[in-house]
This record gives sequence, structure tokens and C-alpha cells, in this order.
Amino acid sequence: MSKNTLIVIVGPTAIGKTSLSIALADYFDAEILSADSRQFFQEMSIGTAAPSEIELSKAPHHFIHHKSIQETYSVGDFEREALEKLEEVFQKGQKAILVGGSGLYVDAVTKGLDNFPEVAPEIREKLNNRLANEGIDALQEDLHKLDPEYFSEVDRHNPHRLIRALEICIGTEKPYSSYRKRAKSNRIFESIFIGLTADREIIYERINRRVDLMMEEGLLEEVKKLYPHKNLNALNTVGYKELFKYLDGEWELEKAVEEIKKNTRRFAKRQLTWFRKNEEITWFDFTTPPEDIARFIEAEIKG
Repeated sequence: MSKNTLIVIVGPTAIGKTSLSIALADYFDAEILSADSRQFFQEMSIGTAAPSEIELSKAPHHFIHHKSIQETYSVGDFEREALEKLEEVFQKGQKAILVGGSGLYVDAVTKGLDNFPEVAPEIREKLNNRLANEGIDALQEDLHKLDPEYFSEVDRHNPHRLIRALEICIGTEKPYSSYRKRAKSNRIFESIFIGLTADREIIYERINRRVDLMMEEGLLEEVKKLYPHKNLNALNTVGYKELFKYLDGEWELEKAVEEIKKNTRRFAKRQLTWFRKNEEITWFDFTTPPEDIARFIEAEIKG
């Protein structure tokens, strides 16, 4: 295996990826890169379960709170910057850890982004108008018809992802999924994929507890501060959009919290669907001691 080793930790939300990444960073003297697309933003902390100041102090972290919600930051931007950071880390002779539940961002770093053909800009304009006039349900129905494969794994509540897929489907008259994973990009490192998992009931229980803890830690107050910016794409995400509906008077607070739990559980299910397609991942129960996982990684590096 290449001396440049990237340890990749994936799994559903609330499974314990952050604590494992810190333990492995200590074991291997490694630096951590976050591939959680919601933790990039400075203004979003409680609702994204970003590492605490104590956790951040235990190992060098990158791509945590490095952007503002006002800034545009694409997966392509992340791929470029993450690869630059990895080159820096490897030049120092260190190992690196990529951790997060955003499958697209993990794939961008480890495999490279897919190449999609250019399509007419007016297609996106029409789709944005459709979203504004008919709501996200209309986009979901269209994608289900045109590309059921991608529909089964996409975040169906993310209009940006839906529109991106639909404009390719419509503009090329071929499924969005048909353009994905056509060729793997060359990388200067070898990746070792570690997945954390548990029985579904345990994952859901951990999610419910985490949401309750977020509310106790002040999630509602965080959302109130962000309310003037609620239409920004970065804030169209679980944990924020539900509480915006409470602040708009559409829902009672109890219903908003239950919706956060429900939507987070759905998100976790989609995460597992995405990651289970990657045959390179070695799965461990979330209770596995970090030392055992570290020894497995050491054997992989030596092998």
C-alpha cells in the first residue's frame, strides 16, 4: 500500500464517527478533515453536531466552520481544497483521516467527481420556477419517474440536488445516474474505509437522544439568530428548516422537534443506502473499541 494513507470513517449520523476519528488521530498522529457538508458553516454549530472546542483541541481539524452561510461552497470547491490539504499533510509524513456522513463529499475526495455534460441553462430556470410554484413534491415526482435509481439514494428534501439531477435527465434524455462513476480519478494516496453501524433501532434511538440534547443545548436559540437568513441554501437542512416552520407559526414546537427526529432518521437511512454500495468499506459495530479498529488499519497498511 502507498505510504500516503487516508483513513476514511463513514456511517449514519449520531453513530460516533467524531469520537472514533479523534481516537484514531491520537493513535496514528493524524490530522482530521471533515467531510460533513453541514459542518463547514461557522453559524451552524449545535444543529450540525459539530465537534466541541474540547474535541477540536485534541487533534488538528480542517473544514470545520471555515465558511459562512453567505458564501457559495460547492462539492467541487471542497474536492479541490481537500486534495490540497491532503498533499500538505502527506508532505509532512503524516496520515490523514477523512470523516463525515456526506457520501458525495467523501466520494469527491477519494474517487473524484463525475463528469456531466453541459445542458441548456433555461432548463434549470424552468425547474426553479416549478419549485417555486408547485413545491418540492413536484420535483420529487419528476425524479422518481426519470431516474428511480438516483431517487432511491438522493436527499429528497434538498432542492439543489433534485434540480441538478433533473436538469441532466431532461437535458440529455438519459438518467442522471448513468453518468456517475464512469472513471475513477488518480489519487496520490490509498484509502482505507471504515464504517460504523448498529441495528436500526439503536441508530434511531441515538438520533432521538441527540435531537433532545441539541434542544437542551440551545438549538432553538441558534435557529432564531439565523431566521433572517432562512432562505439561504445552507439553511435548507434538517434541524433548521423544521424550527423555521415553528417560528413562522406553522407548527407547534413539539411537532417541529418530532419532525427533526423523523427527518434525521430518514437521512440516516439514505446515508446507509449510499455507503453500503461501497464494497471497500469494512464495517464495525459502533461499540468496537478504537484500538481494535486501529490494529485492523495497521494490518491493512502493512498488507
